[in-house]
Amino acid sequence: MTTPRLDQPRELRRTLLPRPHYDPESFGRLAEVFARFLGTARFLVYMTAFVAVWIGWNILAPSWLRWDPYPFIFLTLMLSLQASYAAPLILLAQNRQGDRDRVQYEQDRSQNERSIADTEYLTREIAGLRLAISEVATRDFLRSELQQMLKELDGERKESHPTLS
Repeated sequence: MTTPRLDQPRELRRTLLPRPHYDPESFGRLAEVFARFLGTARFLVYMTAFVAVWIGWNILAPSWLRWDPYPFIFLTLMLSLQASYAAPLILLAQNRQGDRDRVQYEQDRSQNERSIADTEYLTREIAGLRLAISEVATRDFLRSELQQMLKELDGERKESHPTLS
C-alpha cells in the first residue's frame, strides 16, 4: 500500500455502494437543454394540456377509471416533483451561462486592452512620422524654391544682357 500524498486531499471514507460517477460537462449541457425547454411557450402549452387532460379525465371519467379524485393530490405531487428538479437544473444552467459570460467578458477586456495599446503605439508612430516629415522638404516647398530661383536667374540674365528683353 502506498502512502497518501500530503498535497492532495484524502478520499472520503468508503461506502458499501460505489458512488455514482457522471460527467459534469454532459450533465451541465443536459441542464441547459432542459432549462431552455422550460423557458418556451411550447412547454407551457404542453404542461397546460397535460394538466387539463389530467383534471378532465379525473372529473369526467367513470369513477372506476379515475386514479386521482378531486383534490388531485397525485397531480400536485407530480408538479411539486417536477418543480423540485426544475429549479436546481435552471440554477445550474444559469451558473454555466454566468461562467461563459465571465470568460467572454475577460476575453473582451483583454482584446480592448490590446486595441488600446495598438492605438497608442500607432499614435506615437504617426507623431514620430510627423516630426520626421517636418524636417523633410516637400514637393510644394521644392517647387516654390525652384520658381524663386528661376525668377532670380531671369532677373540676373536681364541685368547682364539688357538686349535680350
